[in-house]
Amino acid sequence: MKNTIKVVSVLNSSKSYEYVDEKPIQGGVKDVYFSPQRDYVVAFYRNPLDEGQKERIMRIVSTYLQNLQNGNASEYFLNDIFRWPYDIVEKNRLTGIVVPIYNQKFFFAKGYIGSDTIQGEDKVGKWFTAPMFRNPQYPLRLDRSELGDWLSYFQIAINISRGVKKLHQMGLAHSDLSYNNILVDPVTKSACIIDIDGLVVPKLFPPEVIGTADFIAPEVLKTKHLKLQDPQRHLPDQKTDLHALAVLIYMYLLRRHPLRGGKIWDLDAEKDEILSMGEKALFVEHPTDSSNHVKADHLRKWDAFWGDPQKIPYTITGPYISDLFKKTFIDGLHDPIRRPTANEWETALLKTVDLIQPCQNTDCTEKWYVFDNTSNPKCPFCGTPHKGTLPILDLYFKFDDEIWKPENHRLMVYHNQYLFKWHVSRKVIRNENLTMQDKMPVGYFTFHQGKWVLVNQSLSGMKDITEQKEIPPGSMVELTDGKKILLSAEEGGRLIYVTMANQ
Repeated sequence: MKNTIKVVSVLNSSKSYEYVDEKPIQGGVKDVYFSPQRDYVVAFYRNPLDEGQKERIMRIVSTYLQNLQNGNASEYFLNDIFRWPYDIVEKNRLTGIVVPIYNQKFFFAKGYIGSDTIQGEDKVGKWFTAPMFRNPQYPLRLDRSELGDWLSYFQIAINISRGVKKLHQMGLAHSDLSYNNILVDPVTKSACIIDIDGLVVPKLFPPEVIGTADFIAPEVLKTKHLKLQDPQRHLPDQKTDLHALAVLIYMYLLRRHPLRGGKIWDLDAEKDEILSMGEKALFVEHPTDSSNHVKADHLRKWDAFWGDPQKIPYTITGPYISDLFKKTFIDGLHDPIRRPTANEWETALLKTVDLIQPCQNTDCTEKWYVFDNTSNPKCPFCGTPHKGTLPILDLYFKFDDEIWKPENHRLMVYHNQYLFKWHVSRKVIRNENLTMQDKMPVGYFTFHQGKWVLVNQSLSGMKDITEQKEIPPGSMVELTDGKKILLSAEEGGRLIYVTMANQ
């Protein structure tokens, strides 16, 4: 029988918690103990907290938790996206927080091939952003069953963007977003933001840390030598979160760091780090300044450990995401106000998922790629060209009685691809508030007897405008070059225009 210790809630003395008295898991500032049933953990700060720190944690487990519980999509955020602390305890003058345990999917089922050293450990993001763990030449590489495919990382990035968007809507900043504070599971395409107790409440609680190397915004590093009270000093806030978010998305999709290139600013390694990630930070794929491009002599190491920008440039992520990378790492790198918001990232990622195509090479490790808008598309990862015709559907919305305008959104078709309500109507927004009913497909595309067709499952009012024919539920329409199909006659309903590529 394991020895357990009982502690009482600071917020409500009628509530108590138990934890197993054994060697804790040590974090940066906390010691973590499991409850006997392993359904929550009690994490004690190693050092006593001052009044300001206590007040901040008090707000996080009360005010902000209640805001989440009473807000939109509360189950999604509290069960899937955050591990939010929900109570405070004290023992021997040390403060502890009670946090729900991670979902089982965030622990490695297998871990490395042929070795159980990390089996059962939590899946922090760094395992999935460094290519060495998937490199056949590397002795310790992750089992294929843990890695997912390229599409997995889009959904992971969407979940992280929604989490950051929610924190910012609540007036908070995370202050230390990094691959250490986000658990991911590529198999179920899930992500979970942890270490919520360090949140920054603007104008009320200054941040405790400046962040994690690789993710600290340049303005924070550049001014970190100044006193905390100095008005020139930059501390973590929502704008620095947006830098870290973009770095995370870049690393998940491209498996390299956007600022770690070939340029050496100072022979002293520590000074070089502060310059290259701070004052002198420069995008490794900058279109007009190549001084930080990855040099050929770096490439040996680079090729083995990191994705090579010459082979796989950032533009393979498609037009919407490329544009935001440009805004973050060129326009907004030293001008925080120009960084894209979490909401912009979410929108760009969702629109890009509609451009994605399955690779026709069954041995391709990535399995998916973004259509590159050329007449002969091919997978950038394995080089396999697309065989057969490829329907591209551009979405239009009704601007005036007779005027339809392009939505700057298109849907790429592949065999058994679905059509959803958020494609059909501008009134259905694809975000965390979708109901189960909104998530049901309303049609699907299939390659049938040598022709591409759209099968209408449940839409009333679908019409082939080109042929002036109704397409009732249960029937189908062939997709041909130049065809116009009205998806819904209701207000906000869209029209699709078909282009056949690769003919």
